[in-house]
Amino acid sequence: MAAQTPTPVATFSIVAADLAAVDVGVAVASKFLAAGAVVPWASAGAGAVATQAFANARYGPEGLAMMRAGASATATMQRLIADDPDRDRRQFGLVDARGEAGAHTGKDCFAWAGHVVGEHFACQGNILTGEETVAAMAASFRSSTGALAERLLAALNAGEAAGGDRRGRQSAALYVAREQGGYLGFNDVLIDLRVDDHADPVMELRRILDLQNLYFGSSPPADKLALDGALLIELKRMMIGAGSYSGEPVSVWDDATRRALDAFISAENLEERVDLAARTIDEPALRYLRTRFV
Repeated sequence: MAAQTPTPVATFSIVAADLAAVDVGVAVASKFLAAGAVVPWASAGAGAVATQAFANARYGPEGLAMMRAGASATATMQRLIADDPDRDRRQFGLVDARGEAGAHTGKDCFAWAGHVVGEHFACQGNILTGEETVAAMAASFRSSTGALAERLLAALNAGEAAGGDRRGRQSAALYVAREQGGYLGFNDVLIDLRVDDHADPVMELRRILDLQNLYFGSSPPADKLALDGALLIELKRMMIGAGSYSGEPVSVWDDATRRALDAFISAENLEERVDLAARTIDEPALRYLRTRFV
């Protein structure tokens, strides 16, 4: 059987670090099936890598291992391409946990191909409509504030609006790592979202990031709502309608109420939005429940 010619991962992506939140992450969009399975790599305390074009997937784990061992993003980039005979067909960006960023675009990557490296980030792309894609991504990241995931997704949106992959759209992904940032603090995967095949993958990524924020976000203490009075009555009526509570819808907190609410909230996957010990609920969770049960 004849050897198959590899398909380039025609992509625009951004790697970045948020030194205040101690987050590192990658966002990517591409006319390539499941680009999120190839391009993004990130690890808390090490950094982030986006490997694309004729992507060398080893750049992800090997680059992270080098940066975790103390190598800078620039030194890691130089070591990776030095050992790769196909370096001229590779493109990748990387950022270390200290915020140093770098990128490499091989001279044989398909046009338009290039990158922009800035403070704590790198944007890169190949088979794009033009350099305006990575320029728009860089401008978006520089001007944005807030959580790293939101800034990365905003950069993707800006890149797509400026032209994006000249072949079209298919997949997108967002990956952010933070020490003990994963579910219940048991791992470092703060966000790991993929859209593998969709007509508008960046918009779909926006939708599922909103769900991520709903289920796993947290409101500041001042915005948490007390589970008492009319609100408790409202929740009991929801639970009665859902068949998870058989008592009267009155403003009384007792063990039966706590057990029923625990089961009700768990069934809706909102455990991280309700504090039964403090008897509070986050407003976004309540707003969601109202759309479901009222």
